[in-house]
Amino acid sequence: VAPTSPPLQQLRRRHTLMKLSLVLVALAAAAAPAAGFTPAARRHARTGTIRMLHSKNPEYGTQGHHGAMGTDPLPKRHPMAAPVLSDSAWKQMSDEALTGDDDVNFAISLIGSTGSIGTQTLDIVRARPDKFKVTALSAGGNLDLLADQAVEFKDTVKVISCGDESKVSELKDKLVERGVSSGIEVMGGAEGVNAVATEDEAGVVVTGIVGCAGLLPTIEAIKKKKRIALANKETLIAGGPVILPLLEEYGVTMTPADSEHSAIFQALQGVPPGGMRKVVLTASGGAFRDIEAAELARRCKEDPEWVRAKATTHPNWDMGAKITVDSATMMNKGLEVIEAHYLFGADYDDIDVVIHPQSIIHSAVETMDNSMIAQLGWPDMRLPILYSIAWPHRIAMPTGQFERPLNLVELGSMTFKAPDTDKYPCIQLAYDAGRIGGTMTGCLNAANEEANELFRGGAFNYEGIAKVVEETMNAHKKDMSGNPDLESILEVDQWARRYVREVAKKAAEKVLVAF
Repeated sequence: VAPTSPPLQQLRRRHTLMKLSLVLVALAAAAAPAAGFTPAARRHARTGTIRMLHSKNPEYGTQGHHGAMGTDPLPKRHPMAAPVLSDSAWKQMSDEALTGDDDVNFAISLIGSTGSIGTQTLDIVRARPDKFKVTALSAGGNLDLLADQAVEFKDTVKVISCGDESKVSELKDKLVERGVSSGIEVMGGAEGVNAVATEDEAGVVVTGIVGCAGLLPTIEAIKKKKRIALANKETLIAGGPVILPLLEEYGVTMTPADSEHSAIFQALQGVPPGGMRKVVLTASGGAFRDIEAAELARRCKEDPEWVRAKATTHPNWDMGAKITVDSATMMNKGLEVIEAHYLFGADYDDIDVVIHPQSIIHSAVETMDNSMIAQLGWPDMRLPILYSIAWPHRIAMPTGQFERPLNLVELGSMTFKAPDTDKYPCIQLAYDAGRIGGTMTGCLNAANEEANELFRGGAFNYEGIAKVVEETMNAHKKDMSGNPDLESILEVDQWARRYVREVAKKAAEKVLVAF
């Protein structure tokens, strides 16, 4: 766009007006105490959402100070990872948006290239090679697919890495078999994934790796001032106390790549500092959404294997076994609550969960003027991945290659309901862990991962997942750290997994009452 073009002049005028609006908001806030504006401690009851969830604040309820002129209270805010709701975020967003889409290109380092996030990221690169290129790839044990990807993108990929360092020679052989004998550095293990995360040309690192193994390469990428397109939940759920200070120290942007948090991120574009009241996370409801709690309890007692089979079958999508079970227990939504707290600085009293079976509204925010802003679309993970890489730009994708645009007439209707906390105790466990903070959220995550795997293997029945996670959290309380370092976070992750395995072993030996 030429410097003198009318569209650019309009954008610059809009940028100036936004800055002026921020000044006026700040002046109004400064004048508020003299005008009788007081901090608030009361919230209206929330109809149709889960008023989450058993607040630990004894003052929480219907009594307390009102906001200005009897309005809702001013929400409590916390540090945040995403570039929203701050003066600096507004400036960054508007400055980058003023660079036209024709003038931007993105070099991507991809951690976890053979998984779901990785393969869909490469779909984006294939669709718009004029805008995106991949410069580094890392994967776990799928050497054939990693080699195929490296060969396909050999013109831009500089380094690849596999999870097992002892497999490097085998990976090199697979490249040679595919006609590539030079030009790509082949590495393995922790050193390799760190090299991928810090590859010089890459400006954006997509973290599609699973587990706490994603923490170390993410930290290395932050130290190299790479933008983080976040798809690894442990980065914030377990590592939030370490990651947030690092983002601030190095001035690094972190954008969410999963659908729910991307929806919130998109909804917050244009919301000024102080403008967000609460976050609303939507959920499909999982395998048991249409079964009453009493019926599920009866089935667990009388036919536990039916429950086990049902828990691994999602009503909407064909997903991996682990995430399908997490959806059935709704622990996935509890973990997303914790991630939303770290991403957007929302207090746990200001994060709601609502079941939306159609999965069209991917999440929403409520603003201080009672507006509800939501992001809608057919389920397609490539859209949030695309936005996490290209933010704040809206890069057009070729027609027919991605999910078709949402047609509201075709959709027809949408429904919503509050989750039943008797049926989904894992949601409450996540809120409890989040409010405790520190290493407790990592303990929750690790205990759930281990319990989920053991449940799928038949070690205990469905209701045992929540019970063993709660027992693990209770056991961790005496050693919990409120301000942990990275070493403590990783130690708690391993301890929680060992503890769950020991509980399962004792249950199998009938030392404990079987779950």
